[in-house]
Amino acid sequence: MSTIETVSTKVFRRVGIGRSGLAPATRSADGRRRARFVPKPGPSYGWVLGPALLILVWSIGSATGMIDRRILPAPWVAVTTGFRLVAEGRLQSNLLASVERAGLGFAFGVLAGVAGALFAGLTRTGGQMFDGIVQIKRAIPIFALLPFLILWFGIGEVMKVSVIALGVFVPVYINTYSGLKNIDLRYVELAETLRVRYRDFLRHVILPAALPHFLIGLRLAVIADWLTLIVVERTNATSGIGYMTDLAVTYAQTDVMLVGLVLYAILGVSSDAVVRLLQRRLLSWQSTIGH
Repeated sequence: MSTIETVSTKVFRRVGIGRSGLAPATRSADGRRRARFVPKPGPSYGWVLGPALLILVWSIGSATGMIDRRILPAPWVAVTTGFRLVAEGRLQSNLLASVERAGLGFAFGVLAGVAGALFAGLTRTGGQMFDGIVQIKRAIPIFALLPFLILWFGIGEVMKVSVIALGVFVPVYINTYSGLKNIDLRYVELAETLRVRYRDFLRHVILPAALPHFLIGLRLAVIADWLTLIVVERTNATSGIGYMTDLAVTYAQTDVMLVGLVLYAILGVSSDAVVRLLQRRLLSWQSTIGH
């Protein structure tokens, strides 16, 4: 039983409420008690039902003519056009350029967000000075800073990666900082009473308590990563999925536009799935509706 579960059990007993008094419970497959009114977690593949239904309706509409193919091509057009672009060598080269930009921006943004949150959350100076600067940045849309970033860094890869890193930095910092500042004061008092070394206090109390908030920020950062990528790749770019899609808009190639849209969807969903898997592994000790 984790420390958090032990504390909650003591609190329930102190107010005279047993776990059985909260709600009728059943035993789950892993042996944990689960309240009857809490929905059971669905199968791991349950998230595909919504997209599958959307594609089915889309396909029926395209096949019956209810959806004009000149406005929105049929789903199978994305597959055939994708194979054609691969044969021409355009798809893989642009995809590689986009993934490289997104990966670099994501890495720099996460590192800066975590470092900034630790500085602001664990030091008085950081909390008073650095957090205020980040809050100002948070209030300014990243797109409003784009002209200045172009002026400072030019229109090359440095500017593009910097924009992506800024978009990733904010959600990682905000959520990690929130996790650090909202740690239960009882844990701090207990550590001081037991005279726990500060290094052990950080390792066993501070960082584990802030981990759920960090992972939430990481999920938001993944979405911000791809959103900012779309913007920078339509700003004087010569490669990338956004460049390929923007060029298709110029020549009214709706099939290529659809391929770009599908690629963005696949990249966004797959990267979010990786973070969710990481979240389940690292937070397996939590007893929640989703576990």
